[in-house]
Amino acid sequence: MSVRNPPQPERELPSPRELESFSRRVFAEGARLYRDLPWRRTRDPYAVLVSEVMLQQTQVSRVDGRWQRWMERFPEPAVLADASSAEVLSEWQGLGYNRRALALHAAAKEIDRLGRFPREEAELISLPGVGKATSAGVRAFAFDLPGVYLETNVRAVFLHEFFGEAERVSDRALVPLVEATCPKEGAPRDSGPRSWYFALLDLGAELKRVLPNPSRRSATSRRQSPFEGSRRQKRAELVRRLLEASEAGLPGLTLEDATLALADFEQAHGRPAPPPGLAEELLAELAREGFCEDRGDLYHA
Repeated sequence: MSVRNPPQPERELPSPRELESFSRRVFAEGARLYRDLPWRRTRDPYAVLVSEVMLQQTQVSRVDGRWQRWMERFPEPAVLADASSAEVLSEWQGLGYNRRALALHAAAKEIDRLGRFPREEAELISLPGVGKATSAGVRAFAFDLPGVYLETNVRAVFLHEFFGEAERVSDRALVPLVEATCPKEGAPRDSGPRSWYFALLDLGAELKRVLPNPSRRSATSRRQSPFEGSRRQKRAELVRRLLEASEAGLPGLTLEDATLALADFEQAHGRPAPPPGLAEELLAELAREGFCEDRGDLYHA
């Protein structure tokens, strides 16, 4: 049986001359399009990690301002490690995907336990919430070390440059190109991995602005389901209510409080009341995932 738009097969690498020409163009365009973002002014690996986690599935404009505020409140891993989950989630509100905040909190605890910030890929990937792309980003932007940093803007550049109109291009096909073009350790400061990936990110952002988004031709591309009215939105609303109760000095929310709050929220958005038992189901999920504590008669952030 045929498969519609099958992933593209691996292809031979372009010649060294072609790769060198590509690199020169990327560096030149990166210099022209450079975005002076606040997290680019530091090489502190913890600050870089915070920015990488915040930028996952979040627009740059939403992170600018929130990253600075986070760094003022939790300036180093030890401070974040000592914070409560409620404090961490409260500071994260509005950035979406609250699991990222809890993962960052857990990573800070592990870094604090180690007494140092890891720089090797295997150690970084062992941190909660840190995958290969985040690890490569920290290594490049904090330590100027090479790696395969496959982020959506980086994908956009390679797809546009090397894959024409091909659809469903796999990361397996992209990785050899990313690896071959990334500058090696010890490259001059202004042309090392840090500068290279900044250039790719900025060129990719420009391509997505002026062209149909090339990264959508990646096999990894998935259209995000709508947030409005979703289960995710209802969970986020319950987390917000739990944090409000905590900040007001209340012992927590009863199941009845949560059920009424969720019904009010849905009504305010012109939607029918949630089905019976949904608030309890969502609170049980949140408790299992560490967003709150189930104290029998109360849920506490």
